Amino acid sequence: MTYQPATISDDLSTLPKLPAWVTSARAETPEDVAFLSGAALNHLHLVLSHDDVPQTLLRARLALRAAEACVTHQGRPERAAELRDAVAFLQPGDNPGPAGETYLSWRRAVERPISVNVLRRALPDLEPEQIATWLDAGQGAPGARAAGVLEAVLTDRPRDHTGAVLLADATLAQALGWSHVVPLLAIGLKRSDLRKSGMDLRQACYLAISSGAAEATREVGELTRRAARLKAIAPKLRAKGSDDAVALFLSRDAVAPMALSSLRSDRAARRFCDRLVELGVVRELTGRDTFRLYGI
Repeated sequence: MTYQPATISDDLSTLPKLPAWVTSARAETPEDVAFLSGAALNHLHLVLSHDDVPQTLLRARLALRAAEACVTHQGRPERAAELRDAVAFLQPGDNPGPAGETYLSWRRAVERPISVNVLRRALPDLEPEQIATWLDAGQGAPGARAAGVLEAVLTDRPRDHTGAVLLADATLAQALGWSHVVPLLAIGLKRSDLRKSGMDLRQACYLAISSGAAEATREVGELTRRAARLKAIAPKLRAKGSDDAVALFLSRDAVAPMALSSLRSDRAARRFCDRLVELGVVRELTGRDTFRLYGI
């Protein structure tokens, strides 16, 4: 198997794709699995280094995918649309429900640089000392370290799948030198994987890293192209406060018009969103006539 490193073009439409040999190669040995996961991570790291990748938006979109996967592992029926609804219209004192809490955990985890305090904010039922102890549980290369943390948390809290996978993804990001959590394991792990241990769990983590990195790479390409289109038309928008509104779209998976406080009124915000849809740079995500959500 010959490896040819990818290069990044200045043309955003040609962000490098994950090499076919990574996604199609048949991993016949544990060494193959580990090697392919490392190759997928290396490629994703290269892609993420592109200056025009909307990093905050990407993490927000992957946080939604991670929450959806965790909710599925819990045996709950909510999917992306329901998760968006659970948190988009929250008022102070509202209860988002178990699925909404899972989504909030992932959103909080990816918003700020990794630290014990940020992870405690994402997982408020865990003590900072315990979080710090778990983060030191893994040893070795990034994938092995993440698997070690995943197993340590599941050993102590076998039902806390969200906390275990979130801390494993935080460990993976730290091991790679990334400043923020980028959900990968959460996207790639299967529910049955979380019942494994030892080498079986480590192999499952390597496979999950490969599939999660592949999905993240695809998401990078799509979001970067869409973000570029929105940035291109931004100077032509005449609404007062449009710059702040555009910045919100570039940082959130979904935006409710009422969140666009820089615009003059709720009516102006709705008209602004509909205008972006007409221009083909934003999508309406719900299909509803009211309580709409918009996103790139």
